[in-house]
Amino acid sequence: MGEKAVLIDAAVPLHAVGGSVRERTLARAFLDRLVVDGHRMYASAEMIQEFAFHRLRRGGDRGRAVQETKDVMSLMTVLNVDREVLDLSLDLVERIGVRGRDAVHAATALVYGIPVIASPDPAFDGIPGLRRLDPLRAPR
Repeated sequence: MGEKAVLIDAAVPLHAVGGSVRERTLARAFLDRLVVDGHRMYASAEMIQEFAFHRLRRGGDRGRAVQETKDVMSLMTVLNVDREVLDLSLDLVERIGVRGRDAVHAATALVYGIPVIASPDPAFDGIPGLRRLDPLRAPR
C-alpha cells in the first residue's frame, strides 16, 4: 500500500470525538496532519464495528452514533477482515501475545501491506513489520 499508508486504531477517532479536551485536541490534530501530509488512512472492518460499539455504549443516541461512524468511514478506506487476517491474528496472539481486536487490527495492517498503525496503545509495539505512531504525543 506504500509508505504513506496508515492503519487507524479505533482509539484515534474515539479520542477525537469523545476523549478529554487534551486527547480530543491531539487526536484531531493528528488526523488533520495525516490528511495534510498526504497519508492514506485505512481501517479494518473490525475497527469500524469497535468504534460504533463504543459510541452506542457511551451515549445511547443511536442516530448520532451511526452518523459518527459514517463520518469516520468517510475518512478512510475500510479493509475486509477475512480468513487470512483472522489466521494471522491468531498467530499474533500465540507468538507475540497481542490480544483480541488489537490482533485483528495488526493482522489487517500486515496482510494489506500497511507498515504503520496509528494508536496510543503500546500493545502494537514489537510486532514485526509494524511501526506505531502515537497520536496523543504532542508534535515537537
